[in-house]
Amino acid sequence: MRDTFQYILSLLILLLAIFAIGKGVFVWYNSDIEAVTWSQFFSIWWHGLLLDLRTSAILLLFPALVIALMKRGLRRVLVPYFVLLAIAIAVITVADLVMYEFWEFKLSSVHLDYAASPEGTTNSASVGFLAIRALLALGFILAAAVPAIGLTPKRLEGRRRHWPLILLAILAIAPIRVSTCYHRGPLFLSHAATNPVFRFADSFHDESRYRALPAGCDAIATFKTSDEITDSLLTTDRPNILFIMLESFGGKFVKELGGLPDVAPNLSRLIPEGIFFDQYYSNSFRTDRGTVCAYSGWTSYPTVSPMKEVSLHPTLTSLPRSLRSAGYQTGYLYAGAMTNMGKYQYLADMDFESLMDETYFTRDELDTSWGANDSTAAMKMYKTIAEVRPEAQWMMVWQTISSHEPWDVPYHRLEDKRLNAFAYTDQCLGNLVDSLKTLPVWDKLLVIVIPDHGFLYKQTYDESEFFHSPMLWLGGAVKEPKRMSVLMNQSDIAATLLAQMGLPHNDYPWSRNVFSPDYTPFVYCTYPAGLLYKDATGETLYDLTAETPIPVGEPVDSLRLQKAINILHTSYSLIHNP
Repeated sequence: MRDTFQYILSLLILLLAIFAIGKGVFVWYNSDIEAVTWSQFFSIWWHGLLLDLRTSAILLLFPALVIALMKRGLRRVLVPYFVLLAIAIAVITVADLVMYEFWEFKLSSVHLDYAASPEGTTNSASVGFLAIRALLALGFILAAAVPAIGLTPKRLEGRRRHWPLILLAILAIAPIRVSTCYHRGPLFLSHAATNPVFRFADSFHDESRYRALPAGCDAIATFKTSDEITDSLLTTDRPNILFIMLESFGGKFVKELGGLPDVAPNLSRLIPEGIFFDQYYSNSFRTDRGTVCAYSGWTSYPTVSPMKEVSLHPTLTSLPRSLRSAGYQTGYLYAGAMTNMGKYQYLADMDFESLMDETYFTRDELDTSWGANDSTAAMKMYKTIAEVRPEAQWMMVWQTISSHEPWDVPYHRLEDKRLNAFAYTDQCLGNLVDSLKTLPVWDKLLVIVIPDHGFLYKQTYDESEFFHSPMLWLGGAVKEPKRMSVLMNQSDIAATLLAQMGLPHNDYPWSRNVFSPDYTPFVYCTYPAGLLYKDATGETLYDLTAETPIPVGEPVDSLRLQKAINILHTSYSLIHNP
């Protein structure tokens, strides 16, 4: 027999210890992202203690309720609970630290979207990688479950058995949120301090918070632009169009954008031949979101993937649909499976007629974990274009595949495995463009080279350069080479291209014709833990987890911040109340 207060206090201390160990493992595991001193680790623990206390109180409400209602047979009820609780804490804690290594934001409901399409994980990680993390989770399960079970008696002493329940309930509803953990320092410290269990549970309410549209908050008007153009870029208003979407190829790998100098020499060689947009920003952080932004002219969301949400597809505008109405044929080549995140359904719903996936390649050609490598796919794209009837009007997309984990490519120019994979994709890009120049179709061809999103190579989301990306228009349809410094988003491609072709874009709520005389330059970018707003006055980064602006070396501009928040709320209201 044990005293009720002693028992609950022992469980509380156990959970706090588990959460403290979790913070230590999180910091150690992600030390390549941010090195933490002992004083900083103490600060992490101290800043996160209140949220750990509230989380522990919430998790102990059920045992306290059982104690208040039962005198005997406690182990029969509480042992299964502690086993399930230990499993939940372990899975969330390990998933949080592992996913942070790749995406650098806390585990949230967003991850469940990608977990439902496991190809991304199985294609990127080895069996050994997954096995070691599973063992780490098992260690957390044992560390939490075994002591909790050992502490639990068959019955407890003491008459005031309801007081622990009351005290825990008060602590559980205390106004202690994730924002309590915010540090005035590296964002990593705030994320390390944040309790992963609380953050994961709390993230399911994110979307409902964003849906609430405050009075007078409507950002749609700021995206309205006319069909007029101040600069004509093309020699014809009906070019054939080839989009080349480069996997993860952010500005970090492009010398002309201040990136590394030797990763993309072919892109550097081609830039003087076309129209290079040096103030172009991808909208989001993942392929599924970037694809929708590019080909639907839609904005991005911290918590929603419109590609995966089939119910949203009728709401979305579509560049291929607009072009089909003008007599164009449409096609999409991706040399892997189109099952991830509902890609095939989205592309079909957007009126891509010909969908070419891994089934268009032989078994020998599918030589990577993702599918066929970029050189094989580039050859397939070239042959497809070469076989199109000369009189046909078409828009096609080639989405590359090789500049992605696990970085295995048939190319060995750079020592860094990741940089070498990007260099390989660049080589394939150069070869394809050079081959297309030999075809008659080149004379009226517009090649638009863009990435789907950036890649976190020695940078973080609180650096706007993650979203800063290359966009290059090439081909015989380009009137003259030039460098354009107009600030624009990935989602603006649709309206800008349609305006250049003399086609309407008034049904695109989020896509702007950046050469319209009434265009106001700004960019809006998101990832699940934050957003970026940038205009001529500067940039504002906002951390949605900590609910606070991220310092960027200048005072926080309240007007820019308010504009960003207005777009956030308006974007959610539009998809839920189209």
